[in-house]
Amino acid sequence: MKRSVLLLFFIFVAMAAKTQNIQLHYDLGSHLYDKDLKGRPQLTSTVEMFKTDKWGSTFFFVDMDYTGDGITSAYWEISRELQFWESPFSVHVEYNGGLAKGFSFSNAYLGGVTYSYLSPDFSRNITFTPSYKYIHGLSSPHNFQLTATWFIHFGANKVCTFSGFADWWREKNPHGDFIFLAEPQFWVNLNKFKCIDDKFNLSIGSEVELSHHFGGLKGFYAIPTLAIKWAFD
Repeated sequence: MKRSVLLLFFIFVAMAAKTQNIQLHYDLGSHLYDKDLKGRPQLTSTVEMFKTDKWGSTFFFVDMDYTGDGITSAYWEISRELQFWESPFSVHVEYNGGLAKGFSFSNAYLGGVTYSYLSPDFSRNITFTPSYKYIHGLSSPHNFQLTATWFIHFGANKVCTFSGFADWWREKNPHGDFIFLAEPQFWVNLNKFKCIDDKFNLSIGSEVELSHHFGGLKGFYAIPTLAIKWAFD
């Protein structure tokens, strides 16, 4: 397992030069929930890419968690929007999976339809995707998922960005039949200030993980991070 995690690490570092942004998050969960989340990794890196083409768009992200012993988990999602027509609707396909210390994430395969809205000035975008979700290895593998994603650029010269996603899906777990996970992010984009070079693509901000019955935990958790992000042209 350790060798597989390292292999994933080197593959995605090599891919990073072609991605749109890399993020580093300092997780405050172990400080806020010292009993329930004792030992939770405090550093997480995220590599994201979003690219459009004449057949639709591709998005992926890769999360890796770090402790003093090195990388403890690697998780990724990749999705494709297929669109050969002029319409706000597209066909959505997606895969989720990864590895963690002592276990592996179940492979999940999704298929659905996405509705997208993009404002004329490209400052706001929202998508909504209902999907069929097949989770390999579960006693009840046939499920569904509702997903929303968004970004909003605002402030003078679009100096701030509010972005993120929210997932709600059916999956049998020790605490019920449904799981909720959302990760809203707020960024201050330093290159939007007049006194800073517009090629200095560094943002500072925060993410808040909002979850219910997620990751084997019972109930609701709100876990903030302190974060930096570098975007590639």
